[in-house]
Amino acid sequence: MISLPGQVPSAANMGARLAIVELLNCHSRALDRLDASLMKAVYWPSATVDYGGFKGEAHVFADLVMGALAGQYQLTQHRVTNTVFEFLSDQQAATESLVFAKHLLLDGSSEMVFSGRYLDRFECEGSNWKFKFRRVVMDWSRRRDVVDERAEGSFAALTKGLNNQQDASWHHLASASVAMDE
Repeated sequence: MISLPGQVPSAANMGARLAIVELLNCHSRALDRLDASLMKAVYWPSATVDYGGFKGEAHVFADLVMGALAGQYQLTQHRVTNTVFEFLSDQQAATESLVFAKHLLLDGSSEMVFSGRYLDRFECEGSNWKFKFRRVVMDWSRRRDVVDERAEGSFAALTKGLNNQQDASWHHLASASVAMDE
C-alpha cells in the first residue's frame, strides 16, 4: 500500500498517521520524563527494540533506560521530526523519523547532542496503533560545554523543567480544568 509522495491520504489513513505521530511524541515524553509506564503503553507486549547496546523486548528496555538516563543526565529533550510513512497494509506501517536529542549531564557542565533516525514499525489491533519494533540509527553525536543560565536574569523566574513527576507538565496534563491564566 505504498503511496506516492503528495497523494492525498484517505480519512482512515490520516487517522492512522495521527495515531502514529502521537505514539512518537509520547515515546519522547516517556524518555524525557523518565516514565517507564508511558513507554510500555506505546509498545505492544511482544514488541522489540534495537538501541545498539540493548536489543530485545521493549518492555524490558523501558525499565532499563529510565535508570540509565537518570544516572547520567539532569534533563533530556528528544525531538522527532520529518516522519516518512509507508503503509504496508491497513494494520501495518513503517516510518523513518529524524531524532535530535539533547542530554544535559548531571553536573550541568556539558550536554551530549545526538542526531539520528528512528526506524519504526507499527501495528494496529482494532483501532489501536502501537510500536512493534524500533531501531535507532546514529548519524552523529557531539558533546558541548554548557553555560547554565537557568538562574540568571529573566530566566530566574521561569518554571524549571525536571525529568520526573515533579515537572510542571504532569500536573498540567493531569488536570482536566487547568486555568487559562496559569
